[in-house]
Amino acid sequence: MENFEFVSPTQFVFGEGAEEQAGTKLAERGARTVLVHFGGQSAIKSGLVDRVKASLDAVGIEHVELGGVRPNPEITLVREGVALCKEHGIDWVLAVGGGSVIDSAKAIAVGARYDGDVWDFFETKQQTDDVLPIAVVLTIPAAGSEASKNTVVSNDELQMKSGYANNAQRPKLAFMNPELTFTLPTFQTAAGLTDMFCHLLERFFDDVGAVPVTDNLNLSLMKTVRAEAPRVLVEPENYDARANVMWAGMLCHQGLAGVGRHEDWATHGLEHELSALYPEITHGAGLAVMFPAWMEFVYDANPARFAYYGREVFGLAPTGDLEADALSAIDETRAFFASLGMPTALTELGVDEDDIEKLIPTLKANKGEPFGSFKKLTMGDARTIYRIAL
Repeated sequence: MENFEFVSPTQFVFGEGAEEQAGTKLAERGARTVLVHFGGQSAIKSGLVDRVKASLDAVGIEHVELGGVRPNPEITLVREGVALCKEHGIDWVLAVGGGSVIDSAKAIAVGARYDGDVWDFFETKQQTDDVLPIAVVLTIPAAGSEASKNTVVSNDELQMKSGYANNAQRPKLAFMNPELTFTLPTFQTAAGLTDMFCHLLERFFDDVGAVPVTDNLNLSLMKTVRAEAPRVLVEPENYDARANVMWAGMLCHQGLAGVGRHEDWATHGLEHELSALYPEITHGAGLAVMFPAWMEFVYDANPARFAYYGREVFGLAPTGDLEADALSAIDETRAFFASLGMPTALTELGVDEDDIEKLIPTLKANKGEPFGSFKKLTMGDARTIYRIAL
């Protein structure tokens, strides 16, 4: 087990009607003027935004609205949110939505007390403790952003998608009502399940040996996601299934499932380039294609780890041939994503060979340096993985 620091300041309010406590809990924390940040029309049409605003009104908290967050949130709206915070003296940011909305809210909170351009943080990765506190009303379990230290934002002008990690931007409050997820479209639910599972894979496969307490937590979450996925897709209003998925999504990316490990994150980097170039690609769908391709390229670095994963998560019986067992685990992973309705090839996402040559030059996050920890990858390796994914 490697040395680590783990911070988790989030207070969770979980269950039916949780969002109705937003005003009371924020008032207890001293909130006076809140930026209510959300996505498209669904949060408005469902009445959720109005319910949240009513809870703020009931305790005398003033609020300013900023909607319009798209999937793969973009820096332009973040800059608009930063300007609103400075103009209105915002002291809390309240995200009402899924991972994209929360990531946008985190970026706004980071930039609100900064004199320069908020994109600086995504380029330099500089740390700051001067971050507005963040609260979340979660509507889409997937990214785990409601408790994580991470945010990812696109810059369309630069054709770049970059992440920023800082414990100071972990939300202080998270309101989680599984009923808010009953009406999610099937594809969105499936993409969320895929994203959760891939957060665990990124932590399980790295260059550290066995870390039993972390590994067993990780594997348990993988098995839970696998078990609940078909239930929630067949019975979208099954409260227990939705509740298990919602809580698992948080645990998959809060950080506990990777403590003591280096973690990898190469596949997320490869997918981020896809959705930076083509923002219409849903993150989970991109991961469903890229992860098995990455696995095929790197498994020979430690086939025993893959075979172990296959036994524990998919119940594969050992054959005595580690390579065959590792490849079977990869096949099962791809089949699991396909069973959710996810794509299995980049061509299904409208990406072809010519697009790969557009992706490689924009792999800017690593500045040309080897990346990943399970197996160090070069830009040439990235090109090969994209071709495997075709």
